[in-house]
Amino acid sequence: MTETTDALVLDLVEWVAREPRPYAEVLEVWRTSCPRLTIWEDAVDRGYVARRPSVEGMRVMVTASGETFLRAHGRMH
Repeated sequence: MTETTDALVLDLVEWVAREPRPYAEVLEVWRTSCPRLTIWEDAVDRGYVARRPSVEGMRVMVTASGETFLRAHGRMH
């Protein structure tokens, strides 16, 4: 992975950590048609974020691994 991609994964995880986000919103904001920028997919594959059902519908939340990733980069709020 490139440094640019790693930085964008970090930004995505930090954004989701602020508050659980609706799945549709995450895909709208972070999904790309560029096969070289798979930020959403990379964050999921690494186990940093996960989809969870809620009363409001499917939400994206940071996992324990995601929190560890944020702490390691000084971004845990």
